[in-house]
Amino acid sequence: MTKPVLKLVTPIAETDAVTTRTMPRRPPNAELRSREYLTPSEVNQLMDAAKNDRYGLRNATMLLVCYRHGLRASEVCGLQWSQIGFDEARMHVVRVKKGTPSTHPIMADELRMLRRLRRENPHSAYVFLTERKGPFSTVGFAFMVSRAGERAGLPFKIHPHMLRHAAGYALANKGVDTRSLQSYLGHRNINHTVRYSELAANRFETFWK
Repeated sequence: MTKPVLKLVTPIAETDAVTTRTMPRRPPNAELRSREYLTPSEVNQLMDAAKNDRYGLRNATMLLVCYRHGLRASEVCGLQWSQIGFDEARMHVVRVKKGTPSTHPIMADELRMLRRLRRENPHSAYVFLTERKGPFSTVGFAFMVSRAGERAGLPFKIHPHMLRHAAGYALANKGVDTRSLQSYLGHRNINHTVRYSELAANRFETFWK
């Protein structure tokens, strides 16, 4: 049985209407919001809104921990109970992006919320669990933060990294020196920390006194 002779055929160029269509442009951050951080009062609004959710304790605790310790989304999602020292009221913070690890104190209100959360999930390795009892994804956390911002009535769209920036500006306004703030946030390069001190409002408090 003879095999049919095959020959090369020049492919016909086809234009994909989907790829050639102009995709909607994502507006730059400056068009979405006037700043990339939250004030302490806005963080409180965010937490109050989160408390009214179905998983209010988990959501409010997650927001508070992220803010108090200046955590990135992946750091708070990956937080494990082995990093929490209840007796010493200390948190062993592990940073991503080659950041410097550190040990942070845990404030009393935060400690109470973590204890309650631990009683609800006594056998889990991760601190913050989804409804399916698995660790949070950064996408899931971003959705939760955005939804809490909408419920809080904040005038701009919220994303998780605004909580880390909020910690930096809040501590700079409290007078925390730049070197200490660098260690607290785990910045390897101090230039990433200087911006918080440069925009701290307390730098100008005595100008007209």
